[in-house]
Amino acid sequence: MSDSNTTQSGDALVIQENTAQHRFEATKNGQLAGYVEYNVLSEALMFTHTEVLEAFEGQGVGSALAKHVLAEVRSQGKQVIPVCQFIAGYIRKHREQYVDLVRPDVQRAFKI
Repeated sequence: MSDSNTTQSGDALVIQENTAQHRFEATKNGQLAGYVEYNVLSEALMFTHTEVLEAFEGQGVGSALAKHVLAEVRSQGKQVIPVCQFIAGYIRKHREQYVDLVRPDVQRAFKI
């Protein structure tokens, strides 16, 4: 799955799934800018870690990744387990858009 977004600086950000490494990767001008690691469960994707490389911090890469992976989960009809604090925080900040992707017991566990 691939998608393109535009960061604040105007350069194209391309997000693709790297299934071999269990992560979604964002590249900018051909360089790895960040990624979100995940584990596939029967009814959910468990997001375990988000990393934005230092050279790309403050450019909206993390938010673009979060938005992309949550849309991907929605399109698959799965649930989210946000072990990663960045993804959990993004869901908290945009609760009205994404809370339905997180089961109530998981919401309590991660304070969403």
